[in-house]
This record gives sequence, C-alpha cells and structure tokens, in this order.
Amino acid sequence: MEAGEDFGPWLARQLKLADMTQTELALAVEVTRAAVSAWITGRATPRPETIERIALALNTDLATVHTRTTDTQAGLPVGWYHRPGHADGGRELGNAAAFAFDADVSVLARETCQNSLDERLTANGQPVRVRYTLHELTGEALARFREAIQWDDLYPHYEAARAQNQKVGRVIDAGLRDMYERDRLVLLRVDDYNAAGLTGDDYRDGRFAAVVRRQLDSHKSGSSAGGSYGLGKATLWATSRLGLVLINSTLSQAHEGRTERRLIGRLDLPWRHVDGQDCAGPAWLGRPDPDVPGAKVVRSWWADEEIVKSLYLTRESSEPGTSFLIVGAHDVASLADDNTEPEGDESEDDDTIQRMHRRLLHALGKNFWAAMTGGGERLPLLEASVRTLRNGREIIAEQRVDPAAVEPSRTRALKAFLDGTTVDQLTEAGQVAAATVPLNLPARGGGRTSLGEHRAVLLVTDAVDDDVRKNRVVTMRGNRMMVREATVPGLSLSVNPFQAVLLAGEAAGPTAPFAAEAEEFLRAAEPPEHNKWGQTEELTLTYSPSAFRRINALTKETNLAIKGLIARPKKGPKQGGGRLARTLTVGATTKKRRRPTAATMPVLEELDAQVLDGGAWQVIGEIKVPAGGQDWRLVPVAKFDVRSGPRPNVGWAELTGLDNCEVVDGTLRFSDTGTATFRGVTDASTHAVRTSLSGLIVELRTGEGE
Repeated sequence: MEAGEDFGPWLARQLKLADMTQTELALAVEVTRAAVSAWITGRATPRPETIERIALALNTDLATVHTRTTDTQAGLPVGWYHRPGHADGGRELGNAAAFAFDADVSVLARETCQNSLDERLTANGQPVRVRYTLHELTGEALARFREAIQWDDLYPHYEAARAQNQKVGRVIDAGLRDMYERDRLVLLRVDDYNAAGLTGDDYRDGRFAAVVRRQLDSHKSGSSAGGSYGLGKATLWATSRLGLVLINSTLSQAHEGRTERRLIGRLDLPWRHVDGQDCAGPAWLGRPDPDVPGAKVVRSWWADEEIVKSLYLTRESSEPGTSFLIVGAHDVASLADDNTEPEGDESEDDDTIQRMHRRLLHALGKNFWAAMTGGGERLPLLEASVRTLRNGREIIAEQRVDPAAVEPSRTRALKAFLDGTTVDQLTEAGQVAAATVPLNLPARGGGRTSLGEHRAVLLVTDAVDDDVRKNRVVTMRGNRMMVREATVPGLSLSVNPFQAVLLAGEAAGPTAPFAAEAEEFLRAAEPPEHNKWGQTEELTLTYSPSAFRRINALTKETNLAIKGLIARPKKGPKQGGGRLARTLTVGATTKKRRRPTAATMPVLEELDAQVLDGGAWQVIGEIKVPAGGQDWRLVPVAKFDVRSGPRPNVGWAELTGLDNCEVVDGTLRFSDTGTATFRGVTDASTHAVRTSLSGLIVELRTGEGE
C-alpha cells in the first residue's frame, strides 16, 4: 500500500477544502475542540471508531482516511482558473518564450530530452528513461477526453482567442479546425523515469513552480546541466496547437506526505475577453486553493487512478519522474526540410503520426547518441524510445533508439574511450585514437587572469560507409548532448574518411583537470538553442568580452590534433559526390616563356566534392606544384556538365587557399613547390539546374593576361 501523508497535515487540508472549522468537526465526531487541535498538530491520533466518524463527517470512505494518499471529494471541485486581466489594461498576445523555438517535434525532442537528462537521479547510477508516445484520438475516444478536460468550459476562451488577428490566434484556429473537421486530436506524451519529478511547493522556489508557474526560471542544479535559460519547457506548449499541456508527476521527494499522481494542467492563450471578464493569458486546471481568499486560484491536486486514466496520464510504475501530455500536438517542419522521409513518400501529409514518429526517432538519435552509449563500468546516461497509438491501439510498436545503428563510428569511438581501449595513433581499421586538447579557462569577473588549463579529450576513428557526413568533429560536454557538428578545414584529400568526437568538461572523465569549471564556462558560451560554443551575453557578463577567444583557440587546437591523429594511407579511388572531371586547360600567354611541359605545369591530382545543406557544391582540389611552379597564376572555373552544347558557368561564393596557396583577385598563387590545396563553394543562385540533378566540371585555367 502506498505510504500516505501524516494525519495532522492531511486533516487540516481536508477541513480547508470542505470549508469546515475545527469546532464543526469536533461537534460532528463528538469530541472536544482540543482533541481536533491535537490531531492536527500531531500530538495525538484518533481511535479507530473516531476515524469512522471523521470519514462520515468529511463525506468520504474509510480507506481514504486510513491511507491518506488523496484528498476527499468533499472539497472544492477540480476546474479551470483563468488569470484575470491586468489592472492597468496591459495585454500579452502570446507567450514570448514559446516563440524562441519552432513548433517542431525535432526541437521538442532535443529540449525535453535535455531537461530529463538534467533531472536524472544519479545516486543509483541508472540512466534516465524517456518515452515519447504519439496517440491519435477519434470518435468516441475523443469525445470522452474532451469531457475529462472540461472542454465546454474552455471552448469560449478558444473562440475568443481564434478571433484575434495574431499568430497565436491563427495557430489555435488551425488546431480547432483540425479537431472538428477531421474528427481527430493528436496527443504527444513525454514520460521520464529515474528523474527528480516536479518537487516543491506550488508557488515557492522549486521544480514545480519553475515549470508550471514561471517563465525563464531554469532551476537547474549541477554544472553539467544542459539548460540555463529556462526556455526549453516552452517547447511543450509551442508544440500544442491548443496551447494546452497536462502534467502528472511522481516525486523523488515527498510533498504534503505523498509522491504519486500530482496533477496540474496549464493553458497558454493570448489576452482575451470572455463573458464580460478580461483574461490575461495563462490558465490552470487544478483544485481551488483554500489558502487563497475566496479560493479563486487553483493548485495541483493528488488525483485518483480513475482521473489519471481518463486524462491519458497513467504512468507505468511508481518510479520518480514526470509525464507531460501535449494536447493537439503538431509539427511545422515541411517535407522539403525532412531528411528522415523515405524516397517516394510524397503523398503523406505533414502532420501524420507516422511521420512524427520517424522524426522523433531521428532527432533523438542525432542529438543524444552519446548519452545513450555506455562502456566500461559506466552505464548510458539515457534510454529513449518512441511508440504510436490510435484510440488506445498500438499501430507502431515501441522503438528504442540504438546509438550504434544511428552513429556507428562515433559510438565506437566513445565506447572505446569508456572501455579504456583507445590508442595513440591510427594504424589499423577500427581503432580509436585519443589525444587531449587544451582549453585555457579564464577567471570569472573579467581581466586576463587564467583559472587553469582544462584538457578536453579528442577521439578519432575511421568512418564507416553508412556515415552520411564524414570528416567531421562533434563537440559535447557533461550531459553528452551533441552541441555542434563541424567540418575540419585544410585536410589532405588522401586521408581516410574519419569521424571525430571532442569531450569537454565533465564528459572528459573524472580525472580531467578543471572539469567542473570548464562545464560552467562552456555552458555560458551556449545560446538558447545549445547548438554551438561562442560569444554570448552570458559569457561576456560572467567572464570578459574577449573570453570567446579561448573557445576559438580550442577549435584551432582540436583541428590541429585531428590532423596529427590521422594516418595518411596510400592513394586510392576517391569517394566524392557528383560526377567530377579533372581537367587542366592551359592557354596562350602574353608573356614570352618556355613552352610548358608536363614537368613544369601544375597538375590537378585530387578533386573531392560534396553538396552542402543550402544546395551549393563544395569542391576541394589538391594540386601538384613542380619546381618553378610558383610563377603560375591559375583560375579555378566551375561548370555544369551537359551532354551537348556549351557548359554553363557557375559562380563561386567562396574561394580560399587551404595549404601552400592563396587567392588573390580570384587567382590561385602558390607559395612553394610540392602540394597545394584550395577550396571552392559555388554560388547556388547561379545554378542553372538543381544540384541533385547535375554533374560538375572543374577546370584550372591560366590567369587573365598571363
């Protein structure tokens, strides 16, 4: 049987809920007023026969008084409380925090999973388990759910909000039309287990108030926490077309003597005028608070299992954590931006639950593969899965994200580090090389004083054929959420394809020097999206305006270390994107010089290319420069490959020298003999056809007038 609340506090709250005084209870149970006072203060407990009379007086059953795991039903009923409009006439036409992110299930997965990682209970060493459940309701199931959330009381507020010519109003209108015209409502539930839960008072400082009552309150503990702005929770409401999220939390620390089924609902709407009253915006579903004059404000309540079931908030166990139910979930990402779609699936609507299922899986794997990886004596930090239902029936079975399937090379690298099986240099396929990279930490408060040198860990391993993006480095810190993925500039074209992982802060291991200080520094260097390390206002205010240069130095040292760890293999066929021709056209010159021969002409030996996200080609060329080749002035020219007729020229958006050459007025000039490398990125606006349907020709021509 679940442990209940102490009798005294429980009885005091029941009297408030029932609007009953201690004297009135004493008369009803035939005891003195002093006896009731002694029960409430804990100086005495009632006899069994008296407990029966107390249950009768409170209009409840005997088991409720004995277990004290829920409130009696004699109190004020659960309902909606809408915050009154401001006395000065001010209006908020939406929650500004919700506009910090797109209503995208990929963004939702990143932010909510990060929050669950931050709230993981670490004492038992177990991972936090996060499950995403998509549930489409139709017909009778939808009607019963609307009744459970008291839809008839909410609908006038939605009608008033949808009539406003504002973005939030248009989103709400789309949500209502989707529900009524298509007779469906999509619920997206996020459950975490082995997490802290929403502990603390309804109003005072704590996790509950930070999530449910406040904006921009991060309330994160520990230097390795991913969030720091208090914006991530807004993605829950941003993903709902109806601005409605219901919450059921199992607490790791008892509140009011209980831990299970703490319920609350929050609705985020713009200012509105309903039934002669101005409403400021947010509303809450809960039980009226007897401590507030007139009981006009609602608070969380301890629900019974039947209520929890009717709201689709039943948790699978009593393990601490929280369930968030997003009502009217949708996904704004277009099919054109979705790289998780199978080819030929152009007929599928953007907001089908099957597509949302795939996008959730993709986002979880992309951002949290490292947190899901364990090795040695260390378990993974995270387990994540997605399942999809329709009217309670499973239509896509639960799928757990496998990091080795999502990121095979990088997972291998991290596991080798955790297992302690890394090497100093790559000499065989499948090995993982490790090195340390310095991060010189500044002291807080400005100035040039250094706190100390942190040693981040760099891992490099061969890329496998399944890796879509090769020759890249990903960075992360203590919670092992991927912060940034970047290319490594200036690489020789003859290197084996590789993947690199930089572990900074507490991710570098328990023996890394100044790990906690590095966590704080890098956390301050992350924007709200947590997708890079760089100059932020927080970094400037906490450290100094020039503190970001320490991060630039870390990036430079990382790239140098990667080049040092990569073994140079024998030259072989090059894997590149597109059909690339290596040609060298040398024309007449205005200067008198010896006729060029094979021994004196620069030779384009290697050419590699890939298509960037924006549709541009990136081309990297390696040129052999013979003795005396410093006098050559060569112009790289890009053209589309066509079967007949003149080849259309393509402009360069960027042309840079990477090694042993520089670009001056669009011309390559070599600084020494040997090998030179250049990089060019085409201007996508000059493409005559779509990049995915084209081939590219790159020519080297002599400079104009030479």
